[in-house]
Amino acid sequence: MEPIKYRGRLITASDIEFMRELIANNPTLSRRALSAVLCEAWDWRQPNGVLRDMVARGLMLLLHRAGHIELPAPRRINPNPLAKRRKPSIDNIDVDVTPIECSLAELKPLEFRLVRRTEWNPLFGELIEKYHYLGYSQPVGAHLKYMIFAGNRPVACLAWCSAARRLAPRDNFVEWQKEARANNIHFIAYNTRYLIMPWVKVPNLASHILGQMVKQLPRDWQKAYGHPLYFLETFIDPALYKGTCYRAANWVPLGLTTGRGHKDSLGQVNRPIKEVLGYPLVRRFRERMAEL
Repeated sequence: MEPIKYRGRLITASDIEFMRELIANNPTLSRRALSAVLCEAWDWRQPNGVLRDMVARGLMLLLHRAGHIELPAPRRINPNPLAKRRKPSIDNIDVDVTPIECSLAELKPLEFRLVRRTEWNPLFGELIEKYHYLGYSQPVGAHLKYMIFAGNRPVACLAWCSAARRLAPRDNFVEWQKEARANNIHFIAYNTRYLIMPWVKVPNLASHILGQMVKQLPRDWQKAYGHPLYFLETFIDPALYKGTCYRAANWVPLGLTTGRGHKDSLGQVNRPIKEVLGYPLVRRFRERMAEL
């Protein structure tokens, strides 16, 4: 058989034979357990040391469906927790909405607080759901959430998550080849939500926060996920916003999306066209992200 490429790993005939023997020698193990054993055997881990067992399960299922291996029958079908996740409540949000109108110097100092898995996480979701035009959406994959405080009052929220695997304006800007993109997509973080509280009217606050964020986020991401970030990206809807704060913070316009989702099969626009902006975090980022 010809080698199979899956999530940056070359799968050979000997790898498939190894999986067949693994399954045969462990007849009592579930699919989940087999994927963990495979990761241990291959030392297949995320940069932070956690087993890539979900990736391994995807690979084994792909090979099972193609007839290369025979997995045991699934023991249970887990419900999708995201599909049933409740939207954050927007009733009785416990936050002071007294207007803040002052200069940036008068507002400082600002505190950038990581809120994922903290007591502040519910409030983060409620504020995004009520005041951001896209509402709240639970990030998947690697992600971090921040609330920015002036004193004891939140003035902004930002969410960052794993980047889209394919995005033409960004990929052209980075000058990526397909294999390098597959290997290095984890070096990019996507700013999925940015909210300045509607009662906060402070000139230059939004761009200032972005300027501070590009210093703090890479440190926090390295600590959380065990690898650096080399590039940031975001989308703006040009029908609604100009992205002024991003441009003021030296983010670079990369181009427009096609308006077609990754499942599009008709070649037709089926969602709003967005402008893509990017921010290189290091010099020679193209060289670092081109390494195989």
